[in-house]
Amino acid sequence: MRAKTVGFAIADEDRALLEELVAEYGGGNRSEFLRYAMKKIARDRLAERMSTLQQEAREDMGGKIYTPEETQFLIKKILAS
Repeated sequence: MRAKTVGFAIADEDRALLEELVAEYGGGNRSEFLRYAMKKIARDRLAERMSTLQQEAREDMGGKIYTPEETQFLIKKILAS
């Protein structure tokens, strides 16, 4: 993996928390911690989006929960039209 150094600033009062998190999640390596944090945030963002889509779908269905069989039937019906 080719890496490029990037710089960013943090407030003095955040330094202790950064060091604590780096030790726990990055094994003392800030770069490793940042990679971990980016992946975690990306997963959290995806999970939030999926939850939002699920909620929107429930609202669109009027709160009805469809069985897998009903879902397959609806998919086939839509694809056939």
